[in-house]
Amino acid sequence: KNFNAMLHKDTGMPKIQIVTDPASIQKYGGEKMYFAPPFAYDEVMKRVPYGQVITVGMIREYFARNNNADFTDPITAGIFTSIAAWASYQRTVDETPYWRTLKAHGELNPKYPGGVEEQRRMLEAEGHEIVCRGRKNFRYYVKNYEDALYTL
Repeated sequence: KNFNAMLHKDTGMPKIQIVTDPASIQKYGGEKMYFAPPFAYDEVMKRVPYGQVITVGMIREYFARNNNADFTDPITAGIFTSIAAWASYQRTVDETPYWRTLKAHGELNPKYPGGVEEQRRMLEAEGHEIVCRGRKNFRYYVKNYEDALYTL
C-alpha cells in the first residue's frame, strides 16, 4: 500500500457531522462530531519534540476544540495516526516522529511499523522507560507518560 497517497487522498474532510444517537451523544458529550483529514494528524504528530509524547485522545481534543465541535471521531483518529506512521516509514525524507504518539493511558501502538518492539526502542532512545502490564495479553506503556506530555 502507498500510505503517502492515502495520507493525501481527498476524503471530503475536514467536516462536521451531527450525531443523533442518544447513547453516542451521552458517551462523547455532544452531537457535533469532527472528522479531520489524515494529513492533519500527520502535521500534529510532527510537532511533538524529542523526549515528549502525546496521545491520540489529546489530538482528538485539539481538533474538536479548534473546529467548534464537541468531539472528534475516534475510529478515523486511530486509522489516520496509523496511516501517518506508515507513510513516514515509507518516506526517506520529512520524517514524522510517530513513535511519540501513544494510545490512551500512555500505551504503545502495536499497529505502528515494527510494532511495540520498534516503538519501545525509539522511545527508550529518547529517555522514556517502558513498562509491561498484563499476565497473558501483554501491553506496553510509557511509565509516567504524563510527565512528558506535549501540549498543543
